[in-house]
Amino acid sequence: MKLISKIRPLIDESGYKRKFIADKLKISVKQLRNYETGHSLIPIDKAYILAKIIGKDINDLYEIGEEDEGTN
Repeated sequence: MKLISKIRPLIDESGYKRKFIADKLKISVKQLRNYETGHSLIPIDKAYILAKIIGKDINDLYEIGEEDEGTN
């Protein structure tokens, strides 16, 4: 199972600035970008806060993708 971040488009849709969201999450904008790109996974407590800020359900933040071929 592979998680694919949908955080970037959801933040874009929300109209909030990344700096505002990062401040609310008590993280840097750089760390927020890591969550957006999937370079790191957002901790569950911050995921709930982010979902509430942008008016989405926590399940909307990621989608499940297919495994790469050749992996179990």
